[in-house]
Amino acid sequence: MASITIRNLDDDVKRRLRVRAAEHGRSMEEEVRDILRLSVSAPEAPRNLGQAIHARFAALGGVDLEPPSRGPMRDLPDFG
Repeated sequence: MASITIRNLDDDVKRRLRVRAAEHGRSMEEEVRDILRLSVSAPEAPRNLGQAIHARFAALGGVDLEPPSRGPMRDLPDFG
């Protein structure tokens, strides 16, 4: 197995890692391994923006709107 050394890690980040590891009942090293394992696991299939918006609001249900009334087209302006 490979090893990795992380230099210049902020004290606050290290403290939060230690707390997170304690909450999960494991060592800080195992917590970091788990975080790295999850972060590089198989990525989600990319979605386009429309699909992402639909997924976010689909649970709220749809809205039926009346189409706006249409009138005759205006005359084009004369710039001459």
